[in-house]
Amino acid sequence: MPARVTRGRRATHGRARGARPRVRPRLCDDGAARGPSAREPLHLARLRRVQCGARPRGRRPVTGSEVAAVGVVTGWGRSAVALPPDAVRAAAGRRVIAVEPPRAAGERFRRATRECQLGVAAVEALLREASLGPEAIRGDETALVYVTAAAYGSSNRAFIRAIASSTLHFPYTAPSAVPAEVAIEFGLTGPYVILIGGAAATIDGLWQATLLLRRGQCRRALVLAVETFAECEDLWARGRWLVRPPLVESAACALVVPGPWRATYAPAPAPSPLEALARARAGETLACAPLIALALARAAGDAGPVTLTGEWRGRRAGLAWEAH
Repeated sequence: MPARVTRGRRATHGRARGARPRVRPRLCDDGAARGPSAREPLHLARLRRVQCGARPRGRRPVTGSEVAAVGVVTGWGRSAVALPPDAVRAAAGRRVIAVEPPRAAGERFRRATRECQLGVAAVEALLREASLGPEAIRGDETALVYVTAAAYGSSNRAFIRAIASSTLHFPYTAPSAVPAEVAIEFGLTGPYVILIGGAAATIDGLWQATLLLRRGQCRRALVLAVETFAECEDLWARGRWLVRPPLVESAACALVVPGPWRATYAPAPAPSPLEALARARAGETLACAPLIALALARAAGDAGPVTLTGEWRGRRAGLAWEAH
């Protein structure tokens, strides 16, 4: 922040005259926020308290976690059971397997993009899978972790090509549009994280969810991933060395809750069996791949312990839920 200049005088360097600096530190030595001065607006004092970091309110930290349910929506169908045995063969030469999300009711969704609709559909699929109502996740006890590598590309391409009468507004071109619509739809007001990247970033997101639980910052966490490709199919064709077809549009959401397993994060030297299975069954789903792998494991009756890996641009991350 530039130093304030007194009207009618030249600005001088305060330290040269032995004066104290005009800019005050944001935090006291003990890390507590300073109280508002007589001239400081109340909203600035509140902002300083936020900058000190959110503190748990009556939530006890937990030592273990587990994935309670996973909702999946892909170009193949509305669940992990709908995935074909061999995605490459089922694609029959198609480079992109698109999905048309169910249209959410309400005037607010008239302007929402496909990826926003897919995000809402994935959470609804999760609630059905877990036999829960929306009230079970509403409020500040639920954290939201959102991951994508490609979903915002579709809305940016559509915005550039849009005609004047289009209902697509500029804010929907941001990656944060999807978690924002999901948070509004389900009333999520807890901690949130947005990560940009492929499957490795989703492994990071699952790890962040376990940390939020461990620190007592939430009682449950939703890890949501959305990927769309149809609007940018020609661009993905030019970068075909980055991914292997078919590209399958997907949205998946996992519910992470306190549980009996200890989560351990580390770089992975090779793909896990679940990573290979998700790639063979679903195709290329980028950030959705680890969540689809979890859904396949749960569909096979393997709720834990479980080991996940995910790779993106040469980096492979791993997360293992093991017994204490």
